[in-house]
Amino acid sequence: MSKKLVVGLSGNLTRPSKTKAFVSHIVGQAAESIGAASAVFDIEDLGASLPQARRLGDLDPAARNIVERLLGADILVAGSPTFKGSYTGLFKHFF
Repeated sequence: MSKKLVVGLSGNLTRPSKTKAFVSHIVGQAAESIGAASAVFDIEDLGASLPQARRLGDLDPAARNIVERLLGADILVAGSPTFKGSYTGLFKHFF
């Protein structure tokens, strides 16, 4: 049986980020409680290919690798700050 994976994605565009710290905390707690591996990414980690991407194949290899980890997660924790009553634009584009 393979080890479970908990992955987090922070939709904040700035670093350091309180949102990423919160997502990291939740991911850590969830992973610890089920004995899973964990990883946390910022939306910025997806790089410059994300804004123009319409499908997975449009992303550069590094961004595609991150998306594949997100898709392979047993638990996905997503968090975004709100701007003008909504999520960040890249976060909306991603999801």
